Amino acid sequence: MADEVESGTGPRVVVVDDEPSLRWVVKTGLGRAGYAVEEAEDAHRGLALLRRGPAFAVILDINLPGMSGLEAIDEVKRLCPEAAVVVITAQDSMANAIEAMRKGAVDYLTKPFDLEELLLVLEKAGERRALEDEVRSLRRVHNDPRQEMAGAAPVMRDLFKRIGQVAARETTVLIRGESGTGKELVARAIHFHSNRRGGPFVAVNCSAIPAELLESELFGHEQGAFTGAVRRKRGRFERANGGSLFLDEIGDMAPALQTRILRALQEREVEPVGGERTVAVDVRILAATNVDLERAVADGRFREDLYYRLNVVTLTLPPLRERKEDIPLLASHFIARGNAELGTAIDGIGERALARLAAHDWPGNVRELENCIKRAMVLARGTVLGVEEIDAGGLGAAPPSEAVGLAGAVLPHLRQMVEAAADAEGDLYRRVVAEVERPLLRLALEASGNNQLRAARMLGINRNTLRKKLREQ
Repeated sequence: MADEVESGTGPRVVVVDDEPSLRWVVKTGLGRAGYAVEEAEDAHRGLALLRRGPAFAVILDINLPGMSGLEAIDEVKRLCPEAAVVVITAQDSMANAIEAMRKGAVDYLTKPFDLEELLLVLEKAGERRALEDEVRSLRRVHNDPRQEMAGAAPVMRDLFKRIGQVAARETTVLIRGESGTGKELVARAIHFHSNRRGGPFVAVNCSAIPAELLESELFGHEQGAFTGAVRRKRGRFERANGGSLFLDEIGDMAPALQTRILRALQEREVEPVGGERTVAVDVRILAATNVDLERAVADGRFREDLYYRLNVVTLTLPPLRERKEDIPLLASHFIARGNAELGTAIDGIGERALARLAAHDWPGNVRELENCIKRAMVLARGTVLGVEEIDAGGLGAAPPSEAVGLAGAVLPHLRQMVEAAADAEGDLYRRVVAEVERPLLRLALEASGNNQLRAARMLGINRNTLRKKLREQ
């Protein structure tokens, strides 16, 4: 169908109107502009779409069968507080307009309205959302100590010193490190301790945006540059003017865009897609990657001249496995943050739980640790996180070193059992499983204080299954 072909992959927009023709026109027009549009013929179906996931905007008719659009605004705001609500109606009523705006709508359009007028409303809503996000980011960095980087290991103290040294100097910085080590936090720290802290900090993940859209996202586009470009759009370079632009995962950028980035760095100007003029920009570039850029240059996947432009100053973040002495500090840091975000009242973490965390290799680094702590807090029954909560938070499997030790101890005994049963039919599998299962169940019960429910949760089985196994022994 034509409306399905025109649906975009950008911000999600839900259109709620009982006129099929109007829904088709709006969906087609917004789809051409890049929005991912879903439609509903009444408020109840529209709200059901919102329950499936958040939306950037909701276009809502007032006169709907059953629940009116005005009645639905409150529920829309409850389900998706950040959604921009645009009210549309064939009745140009001052009372309706006042009530819609009072309830939180961003605009009020009277049918028949011009599609470009609707696109302008959504564009302004997007700019307002970006500004609000930036303000929240500034408040977090300046007013919320929990958002600061945490670390007391010598390697982190050295990193903090280098951040202080490079922050005040107008130079490009390349931030390197494994995924989850906190490269964006370093970029934000550099910006907010620099002379540009009064300007915007704009971040873009070069691997998260499709290559065909990234050029327009970075450099902007002129009206009519391509299908759906109904008006001029400022790119991230322009939005970061006077501040810092953080290019995350730059090692994944397509070669053609690398050329344009290099020119922007050299000439300090950008040319919007479809434009015939250049726009001067005053932007400090902070780039990050977990890609081996030297290898990428050697393989021809990354421009050598851009590599040298970016690699003026390099900051490398250590993986968490190389600074495990910071785990108690980081855990306390994430517990404080989690209490504020989740409304929990966790006081701390036990010594055995900390030992459990220290035994893990953390391939996902600090981000993995944060997620583990947050999940443990959600599942916690008391005020101190113990081994049970940490295991439930994602570390239920034995740490690699522990697993290797267990295998080393058991393997000789298993080999003897296999050799004894060689060339004969029997129940070797059942006997091996039974021999391992009995001590495992006993240890689980001991660790849980003989609480069968907790032991079953630890083992990842149903309590009735555990009871049955205990009876069979």
